[in-house]
Amino acid sequence: MQDIINWTELFKDFIGIFAILNPLGAIPVYLGMTANKSRSETKRIAIKTSMAVAIILVISIWAGGVVLQFFGITMPAFRIASGLLVLLVAISMFHAKSSGASHTDQETLEAAQKDDIAIVPLAMPLLAGPGAISLVIVNANQMTQWFEKVFLSLSILIMAVVIWFTLHIANNLGSLMGTAGINTATRVMGLLLAAMAVQFMIMGLVEAFPGLSSKN
Repeated sequence: MQDIINWTELFKDFIGIFAILNPLGAIPVYLGMTANKSRSETKRIAIKTSMAVAIILVISIWAGGVVLQFFGITMPAFRIASGLLVLLVAISMFHAKSSGASHTDQETLEAAQKDDIAIVPLAMPLLAGPGAISLVIVNANQMTQWFEKVFLSLSILIMAVVIWFTLHIANNLGSLMGTAGINTATRVMGLLLAAMAVQFMIMGLVEAFPGLSSKN
C-alpha cells in the first residue's frame, strides 16, 4: 500500500487545506466573538468548532462527488469554478482580509447576538467555507483508491485537532504573534493558495478543452 499511496500529493493536499482553513487568521474574529464569554464557554466553543469543521470536510470528501453527479456538474467545470473561488479567497488572504466568500461583516454582527457561535459562523463559513469545501472535493476526486480518501479524512481530523489547539490558546497566540505576525502568516498561505487555484483552473481547462495541451 505504501507503494501505491502518493505521500507527496497527500502532503500537498494537507498543506493546501491548512492554508485555506487558516486557523491563525481566525484568531482575531474568534477573540472578538468570545470576548464576553467565560473560560468554560470558550473551551466548549473551540471543541465544537473543530468537530464541526471535521464533520463538514469529511462529508465533502465522501459525498462531494455524488452531489456533483446529481446536479450534472462535470469535474472540469467544478475545477474551474473551484479555482476561481479559491483564488478570490487567496487574494483576500494576501491582503490580510477576510474574503466575503468565507465570511461577511453582517454574519459577524448576527453571530454576536447568538448564544452558540461554534457552528455558525466559526466552523462554517469562517473556517470550512465554500473555498475549503471546494478544495477538498477536488482533491478527493483526484484519488483513485478508497484508502487514499481514508488518509485524506485522517488529515482532516489532524487539522481539526490543530484548529482546536489554536483556538484553545488563541489569547496567547494573539499576544505572541500580534496583528503583524498573523497577517504575515496569512499572506504566505494566501500565496500558496493562489498557486493551487491557478493549477485547478489550468487542469479544468485542459480537461474541458484537450486541444489546449496538444503540442504543435
